[in-house]
Amino acid sequence: MNLLHLWADADIRRVFVRVLGPLAGAGLLAAACARVGGNAAAVGVLLCGLAAWMWAFAALYGYFRGRDRAVQAATARIQAFVAGDRTARIACDEEGQLCRLFHEVNALACILNAQAEQADRAKAFMKQTLSDISHQLKTPLSALYIYNGLMQAGDGTAADLRTFATLSEQELDRMQTLVQNLLKIARLDAGAIQLETAEEPLTELMDELERRFAHRAAREHKTLSFSGDEGATLVCDRAWLLDAVGNLVKNALDYTPAGGAVQVRWRACTQMVQLTVRDTGRGIHPADLPHVCKRFYRSRFSQDTSGAGLGLPLAKAIVEAHGGTLEIDSAPGTGTTIILNFCIPTKL
Repeated sequence: MNLLHLWADADIRRVFVRVLGPLAGAGLLAAACARVGGNAAAVGVLLCGLAAWMWAFAALYGYFRGRDRAVQAATARIQAFVAGDRTARIACDEEGQLCRLFHEVNALACILNAQAEQADRAKAFMKQTLSDISHQLKTPLSALYIYNGLMQAGDGTAADLRTFATLSEQELDRMQTLVQNLLKIARLDAGAIQLETAEEPLTELMDELERRFAHRAAREHKTLSFSGDEGATLVCDRAWLLDAVGNLVKNALDYTPAGGAVQVRWRACTQMVQLTVRDTGRGIHPADLPHVCKRFYRSRFSQDTSGAGLGLPLAKAIVEAHGGTLEIDSAPGTGTTIILNFCIPTKL
């Protein structure tokens, strides 16, 4: 088996031919000279043997010199890879055992590159997670400040205080959920999140969002309305979907002036559930539309410095994790409409 492997090497085959061919020819010439006899025949046999061995030496020298050059070139490429050139590869366009070894080295380099990229992504995810959690905690913290201020003012009835206490508890629960889902947020963009889906009534989900933002909308003199098909349901992860739509409603309130309106509508079609968040705010510049779903994107046309630019990217990632799509229709001065489309799985 080892001899077969050696013979499969094209370079070794060529060396055998270059060495054995001249030796065989020299042997035939020497035999012919021996038949002639005499001193001339002896000299001829000697010269034939000498020429054959010199040719064999030259062939072997050329073979090993070529192998040495190939190894030196491979060593240089390996050193370049170790020095940081991730694109460095060993040229191995021919057949043979040495080229097979070079192929394996190149494959190892690809594996190391993949591992390095994975490590880089892990570091980026960790950094991104801290920013995401910070952004997500802003909404419940703001709500808690409002409820706390209302309770400290003491203007409401006992029932109002109980309501504010209940809402505060809900926001604290939401904060606890966000902290517990730290690793889930880090894995969301990678598609590694395991959604806990169930068939949820949209009316119930939207009622929870309305209770969450109603006090803020009233305090800021903005109209907040929710309406849609009463029987509409959606297979989703309740907490994550509320987080996504809640971010959209929060953004709509952030960019809608006093006296404006934010509308949340939903409807169920034959093959799709559609949820729309529409506001009468300042709108989005056309140059920003292709970029607003990018993390940390900051518009050069906006003077707003609040927020970290994570609301829309997170909402889009959550919607896409549910197999849905997020579309934005907006223009400066006309408000913004965000449409979420979720396909209904066909039952076989």
